[in-house]
Amino acid sequence: MRRAHLVAILALAGVASCALVDRDKPLRDMRTGTGRPQEFSIVPNKPLVQPESYAQLPTPTPGGANRTDQTPKADAVAALGGNPARLIAGQGVPAGDTALINRASRFGRDSGVRQELAAKDADFRRSKSIFNWSIVPRDEYNQAYKRMTLDPYEWLRLYRRAGAQTPAAPPEG
Repeated sequence: MRRAHLVAILALAGVASCALVDRDKPLRDMRTGTGRPQEFSIVPNKPLVQPESYAQLPTPTPGGANRTDQTPKADAVAALGGNPARLIAGQGVPAGDTALINRASRFGRDSGVRQELAAKDADFRRSKSIFNWSIVPRDEYNQAYKRMTLDPYEWLRLYRRAGAQTPAAPPEG
């Protein structure tokens, strides 16, 4: 009788531990869980600059961007001769991209495709995480999407067999 009780308790503990699994975590989970700050997450602010006129200062936006916040992408775009203002979302389609967008959407386009794909991907990841837990944290991205990845060397061989010109590729490793 004691053995049956022990098996029942262990089974109950196993079922209860399934409820503790965080199913909504991202597949690329890079959290350390140590509670210590990461050396790359500490970013110094830009130096403070006195404005020419205090009347022209923008109104404060709590929780929004600050004038002294680092903008590495915008700084890189400016250093390469681009326009960093084009990185700001919600400005519409740039004039130089209208021909590309018109050509790509010549057969129509679905305005809600991003939301639909996000919902389907969330359902897919939820279904893959039901019995996919481990004691040691690991990166589960490649394991979840393993059946959806393409083998580049297989496609290279297929295209070469069909007579298409293909670039040189590194040897399989």
